[in-house]
Amino acid sequence: MKLIRQEEVYRGRVITVRRDTVQLDGRERAWDVVAHPGAVVVLAVDGDELLFVRQYRYAAGEELLELVAGTCEPGEDPAATAERELQEEAGFRAERLTKLGEFYSAPGFCTEKLHLYVAEDLTPSRLPMDDDEQITLVRLSLDEALRMAVAGELRDAKTLAGVLLYARHRGR
Repeated sequence: MKLIRQEEVYRGRVITVRRDTVQLDGRERAWDVVAHPGAVVVLAVDGDELLFVRQYRYAAGEELLELVAGTCEPGEDPAATAERELQEEAGFRAERLTKLGEFYSAPGFCTEKLHLYVAEDLTPSRLPMDDDEQITLVRLSLDEALRMAVAGELRDAKTLAGVLLYARHRGR
């Protein structure tokens, strides 16, 4: 596949939509791409509990239970994003931040790569939340989170991936 040209269709606060023209099998084809700077997912561990945030997601049209997450600023190291988001959304700072992996949210049309971190040895430390966030902190055991994942009660893909990768990391 060879890129022939890119055309910006829309530029928003977080994403850019572009139409790429590529050559594939000797023919030109159009590809619509949502360009995103990348994000982090933070699975925060406080004793025997995992910290989740409950918030309304406009695009989904419902309130979802999710792991702490946020968009990387341009040029920002994902670990720094993870530290900032943990303080903004959950009100904690981590003594230990361990990267568990990275994955794409929707690789068929979006460039967003998610970096998954485990945050441990937490101490209270609050940064102001974004002004469009209304978040409730929820604490669950790993067993309860796994039960909810299997039961379809966790419906956010990054949260499902984070919980399952963490469970594997813990030998479960």
